Amino acid sequence: MLKVQTLNKISPVGLEQLPLDLYEVASEFANPDAVLVRSADMHAMTLAPSVKAIARAGAGINNIPVSGCTERGIVVFNTPGANANAVKEVALAALFIASRNLIEGANWVKSLSGIPQDELTGRVEKGKSGFNGPELMGKTLGVIGLGAIGRQVANAAEALGMRVIGMDPYLSVDSAWQISKAVEKAMSMDHLLSMSDYLSLHIPLTDETKGYINRSKFQVMKPGIRILNFARAGLIARADLKEALQSGLVGRYVTDFPDADLLQHERVISFPHLGASTPESETNCAVMAVNQLRNYLEHGNIRNSVNFPDAEMPRNSGYRLIIANRNIPGMVGQITSVLAGENINISDLLNKHRDDLAYNIIDVDSAITEEQVNRIAPIEGIIMVRLIPPVTK
Repeated sequence: MLKVQTLNKISPVGLEQLPLDLYEVASEFANPDAVLVRSADMHAMTLAPSVKAIARAGAGINNIPVSGCTERGIVVFNTPGANANAVKEVALAALFIASRNLIEGANWVKSLSGIPQDELTGRVEKGKSGFNGPELMGKTLGVIGLGAIGRQVANAAEALGMRVIGMDPYLSVDSAWQISKAVEKAMSMDHLLSMSDYLSLHIPLTDETKGYINRSKFQVMKPGIRILNFARAGLIARADLKEALQSGLVGRYVTDFPDADLLQHERVISFPHLGASTPESETNCAVMAVNQLRNYLEHGNIRNSVNFPDAEMPRNSGYRLIIANRNIPGMVGQITSVLAGENINISDLLNKHRDDLAYNIIDVDSAITEEQVNRIAPIEGIIMVRLIPPVTK
């Protein structure tokens, strides 16, 4: 039985994808084979040597010690796109909220509680002019990041009549096919920023993107720009954002990541990280995470890993080896030499690499023992070796 530890409440629909005859699921295990997580911070955790994979039911992985997992051969999965519609809907709502002063207007009307109806009607008609705001149609939205969420935001904004300019240096072919032809490609980041009345961020938080929107980029923007951040707080340099808000350069900042210093700022609207908080999104993320985890644990196939290369090979009924190693010359030859020395014939082999890491799936014709597998582990550069038994019918 494979043991899967849950660190957060995971949608029951997702957990139902784990067959009871193959898996045990619990919030506490001494030696789990895998971990399912949503928002729990794993950086201070001591992971058992038995852990083979971690699946995050969501897109962001800043709560997982990815580099340490890589060193140990632990595959880390996320679920890009599973919550895309939910985040898109909140981003669209934020576009209207940033423009039309809806929240301010609603709060002001609530403050009139207790006034007689006749007087209330007059006060509302007289006071509504204080909440005027521009329409979205004809305005320009800049979208940084055109992945699963960004492309949906771009397409929806274009459908609302906005001019949309997008930029994503890592845009995949599959994503490009799903972007409206009306969405313009930015000639440069300065071009996108200088043309945008609204800016929406949809890029991951990495060492390279931390503080990505900073003073130098604010200086290129249109005065009064409205910025939406439903990606990660750290994408914007805090001190530079405060300066831009105080000067009026940024007309409105709407975010899913409240900042203690900006909670009372009149130009800031903060939500309690509601982007993916829908029953549908939580279910989609859980189902996707569980299925990716199963495909790896049962077959060694990898899809949507943040630290290992995608690698999938059709499975026959025989034994399968999966091996992670440093991406250096001669590794495949050394591995196959060990197998040949054990009179083990390879029926199929897949080798993929990602940066300094390589991953191999090897199918063999005959039975192979753990003792034989352990002869591969001492090869210099090997990070992880695991034997996957034959598929049970």
